[in-house]
Amino acid sequence: MARKIIIDTDPGQDDAVAILLALASPELDVLGIVAVAGNVGLEHNARNARKVVELAGRPDIPVYAGCARPMRRHLVTAEHVHGPTGLDGPDLPEPSIALQPQHGVDYIIDTIMASEPGTITLCTLGPLTNIGMALVKQPAIAERIAEIVMMGGAYFEVGNITPAAEFNIYVDPEAADVVMRSGVPITILPLDVTHQIQSTPERLAAIRDLGNASGKAVYEMLTFSESFDLAKYGWTGAPLHDPTVIAWLLQPELFEGRHCNVVIETASELTIGMTVVDYWHVTGRVRNATYLRNGNAEGFYRLLTERLARLP
Repeated sequence: MARKIIIDTDPGQDDAVAILLALASPELDVLGIVAVAGNVGLEHNARNARKVVELAGRPDIPVYAGCARPMRRHLVTAEHVHGPTGLDGPDLPEPSIALQPQHGVDYIIDTIMASEPGTITLCTLGPLTNIGMALVKQPAIAERIAEIVMMGGAYFEVGNITPAAEFNIYVDPEAADVVMRSGVPITILPLDVTHQIQSTPERLAAIRDLGNASGKAVYEMLTFSESFDLAKYGWTGAPLHDPTVIAWLLQPELFEGRHCNVVIETASELTIGMTVVDYWHVTGRVRNATYLRNGNAEGFYRLLTERLARLP
């Protein structure tokens, strides 16, 4: 039976690739997609999510809008990476499907409460505002969620928005703190993994040469967004972050890590949003997350390219 997932996202070129990978994979049953403010504002992110499901030929997937700002802070966005729309690069048509009227947080709560416990996995690709708000509004969902699999954080690779913090966690550290304290099983795909999953010219060319609309759009997305990271890091390819969440669900053997304690810094002006990982078990704090540190880039891109070939 396909694994039931809800995708919480702020598309974002790499978010879009993650959504396409999920929709191309019969092992996963995507119940819905919830947009959150992050890479750009909520309105753009909700529109982008609808564009992507239509690109995948899946207009049946419902898309909801969640929170337009972090729980306690002013919104920080990343147009300098993703462009003014958040999905610059391909010329995708305006979506024809409507945004669902229900608030995304209420959708998450209602869907989990109406389902058998342990049957729904939350896949988070952006700031954790929606998930944190859902846990605060209805704490009973915590014991009913199968798992939260998130792209976020960094330890060995430190930060990408500040010297200490990864973007998704930095945007709403209070929400991330709620999630990490929730008791829900958590798997984290941090920068420590995604910096190894680089979109080299050869890998992008293989996606472009698939000959379908999805492959062309992914190529145009990633060649747009990669310029910022290539200039920053000086690598031969830019890291591809969010699709690692979906790849882990499909082929966990591509990744390595360990169960350890992870907490979020919410008070320090210098290190706000830092993911503090007790990877070496030097404290007595409860081990609350599986923190992945390594990823097999060749295996990941084989999987991604093969699945994208299945789409229109």
